[in-house]
Amino acid sequence: MGYIKGEERNQFVMFPDCIDEYITEENPVRIIDAFVNGLDLTKLEFTRTNPKAIGHPSYDPKDMLKLFIYGYMNQVRSSRRLEKEASRNVEVMWLLNKLVPDFKTIADFRKDNKEALKGVFREFTMLCKSWDLFGKELVAIDGSKFRASNSKRNNFSSKKLDRSLKYIDEKIAEYLKSLEEGDVLEANEKKLSSEEIKQKIEELKNRKTAYQTYQEKLKESGEDELSTIDPDARLMGANNKATEVGYNVQTAVDGKHKLAVDFEVINSSSDKGQLSEMALRAKKILDVEKLEVLADKGYYNAEELEKCESENITTYVTRQVFANSTGEREFYQDRFKYDAEKDSYICPMGHELNRKINKGTKSEKARYQNYEACSKCHFKDKCTTAEKGRQIVRGEYQDFLDIVDARTAANKEKYKQRQMIVEHPFGTVKRGMNAGYFLTRGFSSVRAEVSLSFLAYNLKRVINILGFKGIMERLAMA
Repeated sequence: MGYIKGEERNQFVMFPDCIDEYITEENPVRIIDAFVNGLDLTKLEFTRTNPKAIGHPSYDPKDMLKLFIYGYMNQVRSSRRLEKEASRNVEVMWLLNKLVPDFKTIADFRKDNKEALKGVFREFTMLCKSWDLFGKELVAIDGSKFRASNSKRNNFSSKKLDRSLKYIDEKIAEYLKSLEEGDVLEANEKKLSSEEIKQKIEELKNRKTAYQTYQEKLKESGEDELSTIDPDARLMGANNKATEVGYNVQTAVDGKHKLAVDFEVINSSSDKGQLSEMALRAKKILDVEKLEVLADKGYYNAEELEKCESENITTYVTRQVFANSTGEREFYQDRFKYDAEKDSYICPMGHELNRKINKGTKSEKARYQNYEACSKCHFKDKCTTAEKGRQIVRGEYQDFLDIVDARTAANKEKYKQRQMIVEHPFGTVKRGMNAGYFLTRGFSSVRAEVSLSFLAYNLKRVINILGFKGIMERLAMA
């Protein structure tokens, strides 16, 4: 039995009469086309929405927007690759009516419409809301690190600059000494001439000048670090304890269909301080009186939690557990139980730690201790390294935090939904859509990229939820 044979390359065939016949009836490009055609790009403040009467005509911004949405839905994000797709991809030919804009025009469209692209994401979010695709009851909030267009080599801290300058000084001194001796060998045992040595010294001096300039910039700005390619990017911890220069993308995801409600981009590796802002923004977009929010321990901050509570947002956040000085898990502070009636703590060995009265101080933290019991306890060395004994500190917000802790513990099944809700968009965008790194630089450009990524994610999700006919019918009525 032979193989399946294709058509002969030189055989004449009859192609369809029109390009529309190449696109199936339920192809997603028809949804992109219908969605963009229904947008008011002038209201969204896109550039070139009113073509000039004279001069060379420009591309319709709707065509350019369709190209970008298609690209982000299909792992084609760079302007050069989008240019190629326009000339060889039948779906893109159909979408753009066979227009082939060059890569510079494509890149300029994204650069010139950063805020407008965020507006398109919001427009589709409002459509999802009007189509009752948001549950409006439960939202999960989390952050994920996205790699910036700036390598670690082009990121500098004061310590790194000090080390580099020290190395340069040592290397210059080594070369100068070798010049005097007239004998220089590199690691590969290749002998360097005097001219080559002088050239290397000059290169090192230029690097030294650049590093000294970076030091001055750090002092003037008061920042901890400097990125030379993307000034807004920062070095932060990523997966598997690795570090990379990037951004922290915050998202609020609705629990009903795992659709992204809102996002923000920050350059802090910590999620601290983001809970109330993201929760309030989600509550405003969903237009509800009350909201339940799930978040991990990175958001565990008393002031943030209290701010949410005051806005009728019920939070479920796991508390942070801090190790004691010995590192023994059985004697972490969370193992000491607070007795509200007696205002005292019970240690893991059953001893009662009473509140210490700080006379003449205005400390807002209460301290609990029982040095007498500690001195007789056989487990003291596992509990603390302090000579007198263990002391427990209770902050001013601890009563409120106890309420949040008890609520989270009582709703474990609900809290387990957090990862399933909020990790879904991140996983799809970073892995399924290959958008875990940025092509552009700076906050405004990066936010525009995130807008396109999460717009593409939401659009793909809605197609799966409503089906082709369902979404086309709703777009026709929008």
